[in-house]
Amino acid sequence: MQLTGLHHVTAITAQAADNLAFYTRVLGLRLVKKTVNQDDVSAYHLFYADGRASPGTDITFFDWPAPAERRGTDSISRTLLRVGGAASFDWWREHFGRQGVNHHPAIERDGRLTLDFEDGEGQRLSLVDDGGAGEAHPWDGSPVPPEHQIRGLGPIRLTVSQPERTEAVLTQILGFRRARTFELPEGEVSVFETGAGGPAAEVQLLKGTGPQARQGAGAVHHVAFRIPDADYEAWADRLKQRRVPSSGPVDRYYFRSLYFREPNGILFEIATDGPGFATDEPMETLGDRLALPPFLEPRRAEIEAGLKPL
Repeated sequence: MQLTGLHHVTAITAQAADNLAFYTRVLGLRLVKKTVNQDDVSAYHLFYADGRASPGTDITFFDWPAPAERRGTDSISRTLLRVGGAASFDWWREHFGRQGVNHHPAIERDGRLTLDFEDGEGQRLSLVDDGGAGEAHPWDGSPVPPEHQIRGLGPIRLTVSQPERTEAVLTQILGFRRARTFELPEGEVSVFETGAGGPAAEVQLLKGTGPQARQGAGAVHHVAFRIPDADYEAWADRLKQRRVPSSGPVDRYYFRSLYFREPNGILFEIATDGPGFATDEPMETLGDRLALPPFLEPRRAEIEAGLKPL
């Protein structure tokens, strides 16, 4: 029973239409599910992923009218996105320049070429070279050439005031392994890996100082880790046996989830790979219409009336 990598990262936007344009037309990701926050149906929940909506490729957004994030410690401070080789960085650097995207030169960091950039709300993102390892499923409708498209999630970085407490959860509860360290101007970063390892299965841990972050537009809300469908009940039992306060089983229809907070307050999710986003829509037309799980379908007219046009 082991986590197999990152499942998705969920962030916050206050500008859903601009968010849609940036992640599909600038980053070239596919909108694979246009739905609502199941706990707040006044808000869109937008899922962007690869051409097949593969687990481990999703960056998702809650559409909330929130003020900008106050950056600080005890937060998910950067999301990395994988691309397949050094040649892609030249293309992305030129593309970001043409699109007016705030970005930095590509540098080698932790032994991998990395390019830091931000979306229009200050979401902190990076491209990272994964060497072309593993499967890739380009989207035919992407404005980005197939060989340069984002292949999925890379490492996520946590900046926390008490890293030893987060490390204990990563290693003793979730089964991550300490892999190595590297240096940033802000300090030493510890890298933890799960499953087969590699950039699709890593968490970076940095000790933070100063004020605590306040979530808002441009912030990451939570990170989810992948498990096989068959392991779901065992993970629910594990959290219960280890006395980790959690949500208990939550059926999100497209996957099943378990939620809990690590000791520094960051929200973690454990999510199954299936059933997947093609459960209620054909793969060919994912994201074309508002999709609602069956328990919300009777409220479709009410929900649609309360959403802003995209």
